[in-house]
Amino acid sequence: MKPYSVIRRTLLGFTGTAIALAVFVLATHVGQLFNLVRRALGAFGLIAVMALAGATARASELGVPAPAPRGIVIHDATDVLAHWCHRDADGRLWLSLPDGAQFELVTSTSDPLVSNPGDGAFHPFDGAVVREALDQVRFPLEGISAEVFVLPFPRRSGFESCAAPGIILLSPGVWPLTVPHQHAEFAHELGHIVQYQRMPDADASDWQRYRELRGIMDSDVYNASAPHADRPHEIFAEDFRVLFGGPLAAGSLENPDLASPAAVHGLDGFMAALVGAAPGRIATIRAGRAVEFVLAGGRPAPLQLFDVTGRRVTSLAPVALAGGVAWSWDGTDAAGHIASAGVLFARSPGAPAVARVVWQP
Repeated sequence: MKPYSVIRRTLLGFTGTAIALAVFVLATHVGQLFNLVRRALGAFGLIAVMALAGATARASELGVPAPAPRGIVIHDATDVLAHWCHRDADGRLWLSLPDGAQFELVTSTSDPLVSNPGDGAFHPFDGAVVREALDQVRFPLEGISAEVFVLPFPRRSGFESCAAPGIILLSPGVWPLTVPHQHAEFAHELGHIVQYQRMPDADASDWQRYRELRGIMDSDVYNASAPHADRPHEIFAEDFRVLFGGPLAAGSLENPDLASPAAVHGLDGFMAALVGAAPGRIATIRAGRAVEFVLAGGRPAPLQLFDVTGRRVTSLAPVALAGGVAWSWDGTDAAGHIASAGVLFARSPGAPAVARVVWQP
């Protein structure tokens, strides 16, 4: 055997042993290595690692977010700027979302993309006002979850507020935002979250029923590519805002050709039933003097209202919904008089549980 062949085989054997040893160490300590990388790079480094691993498949403008925490979490502008934004080597500011999606932010009103500089500054939503708007929503939000990001600056790819499954981005204005505007815009975007989670596009039967109730059956007019006000998703979000947003969120619809959602019989009950409450639980929605009762999975049967003494106040006729039943109460007793203030209880043969309502006419 030639000397160089011996040397070559020796080196190859050594190299193979080294590679095998490296693979063994990596396999047995991958968790420690990953944690080390995470600590070294921080939150944004972790997002980058996940992106490289193929965790950012996109299904909408904002991607497919990681599972949101339970409930609605609001990140105000200060928090977003401190913990969810970073600057690149060129000094550009980027927003990084939980799903790994990144958006460049426009930080100056003198940027060529800003057609109206307003008063020369960007004015974010007030986190406290957004929380107030959330507190005033009259919709059973059990099981609804999302992260709300109050942006300090708008996205270069789109200046408007927007929503995707599990994510709401509230974009600033070039003038100070009024409180009613903040309430209305937040309630609208929350309507998108409810639709994404409770009536996704795959739910053909619910969408069919909704289109029928809303009078938007003509798909040539009402479709995802139509003008903004004619898109079914936007109509749903507007209906949610008007029906379930707080008093400051109410106002005219974006599409003036549509009837007010409050005038569409059964629409509020249909939307409330989308929460998918467990059979036997009656959800209640208060809107002014009217009260809507919704039971998911129940059968149509009269709903009896009783006061604390056990006296029957009135009986309500059922309205069948897709996947449930609803009852509407106008606040009157069986004689047609406004019921006295106090605690009332609602019971139906199809619901072993009893709903409690604090009634204040």
